[in-house]
Amino acid sequence: MTPNREDYLKLILELGGDQKKINNKQIVSGLAVSAASVSEMISKLLKEGLVEHSPYQGVQLTSTGLASASALIRKHRLWEVFLVEHLHYSWNEVHDDAEVLEHVTSETLAARLETYLDNPRFCPHGGMIPEQGQMIHEGEKNTMSTFPVGTKIRIARVLDERELLDYLVSIDLNIHEEYQIIDAAAYEGPITIKNDKKEIAVSYKAASTIFVDKL
Repeated sequence: MTPNREDYLKLILELGGDQKKINNKQIVSGLAVSAASVSEMISKLLKEGLVEHSPYQGVQLTSTGLASASALIRKHRLWEVFLVEHLHYSWNEVHDDAEVLEHVTSETLAARLETYLDNPRFCPHGGMIPEQGQMIHEGEKNTMSTFPVGTKIRIARVLDERELLDYLVSIDLNIHEEYQIIDAAAYEGPITIKNDKKEIAVSYKAASTIFVDKL
């Protein structure tokens, strides 16, 4: 099933599209859809005034698009916190059910859920949860793939995408862990990271969607 416009808006925001241009290749990778499907949806979002487009650079959310994406992500991430903390989901299991719940959640329910959860500020994947009516600005963070060998990093946030999360669980990579990049294979090969407890080879595709803080 082709993701709907809300999924595109959310992904563009998660990739930093509130502050910079996001190219089609990043969207194709994040949603696992064809380049043609992305181009078609971008055209629709342009006509609806939800994104701005610059040739050869990509798309960026308009204020209207940012408001829409922020409201959806707020509901989605609140449900993720609830599912992890109260129904004992693991962080890679929550996305699909939160995706369903966000679309049937009123602002009143979201506000009460937020109060019940004691006003969480971050979801299990490291993304911020805005207050009602606020816009999400994740802040400038670079992905693991952008740093050279020798850099010390902390895992800050990952894209909320099921295949990626399953992969991170399989290699035992978690939010807030600290590592040093010890190798980066040529031609977009794996990036190897290490700390006192483990050494992990992270695929380049995954490393391009893992946001880190430089230590």
